[in-house]
Amino acid sequence: MSWFLAYLALGAVAGFFAGLLGIGGGAVIVPLLVMMFSAQGFADAHLMHLVLGTSMATIIFTSLSSMRTHHQHQAVNWAVVKTLSPGIIVGTLLGAQLAAHVATRPLAIFFAVFMMYVAVQMIINAKPSPARELPGRAGMLGAGFGIGAISALAAVGGGSLTVPFLLWCNVKMHHAIGTSAAVGLPIALAGTVGYMISGLSATGLPAGSFGFIYLPALVGTVLASALVAPLGARLAHRLPVATLKKIFAGVLLLLLAKMLHGLFSQ
Repeated sequence: MSWFLAYLALGAVAGFFAGLLGIGGGAVIVPLLVMMFSAQGFADAHLMHLVLGTSMATIIFTSLSSMRTHHQHQAVNWAVVKTLSPGIIVGTLLGAQLAAHVATRPLAIFFAVFMMYVAVQMIINAKPSPARELPGRAGMLGAGFGIGAISALAAVGGGSLTVPFLLWCNVKMHHAIGTSAAVGLPIALAGTVGYMISGLSATGLPAGSFGFIYLPALVGTVLASALVAPLGARLAHRLPVATLKKIFAGVLLLLLAKMLHGLFSQ
């Protein structure tokens, strides 16, 4: 019961930031789940795979919840979602299959390096060239493939790449966040299927696992995140997002440092 309450708390924090920044919640869920699963004595061989698969499954629900709120604010560009989604689905499925064949520590390093890049981008708040626009269909297909593949390997909802990509193409901040929340759904669906299938033949997984998805953590995290994500989404349309991004980036860097210290001090 104590761990289930911890999963509820994790879901509340992840859901808030998913709605606020359009990042899917995986940025928070992954480092904290690594620490939680390690504390419960889960086998190291598949620890990171379980974390990534469970995180990807939770994003299905946070994306649905925050996407609905952003849609109500007319902040979702559905044309962009439609052109990005085919590449995203293919890239995510392939990324999830690749992750199943990579050991826990290299996966953790990949996630940490990628999220450090995301945190730095949030801190410096880089501005795009005023003349830059969204690419054509081929460019959007390629961008979607890259976003999907990296999102599957890092188990994030794609917002960590989708929001910067859309801002780089001069999409307005609130529309970038809302569209990213919608794009997170095909990423999460494809990634969850990929991690579920690739983990069905794995041995030594804890009771309650379905492939590389740990169901107790999924249920607890989803219950809280689905309730809190709309709150974050509503606040995204009222608060100074640039300042909140810097605060979130600082917290994220601390979580990553703690996660890596725990994994490599064993």
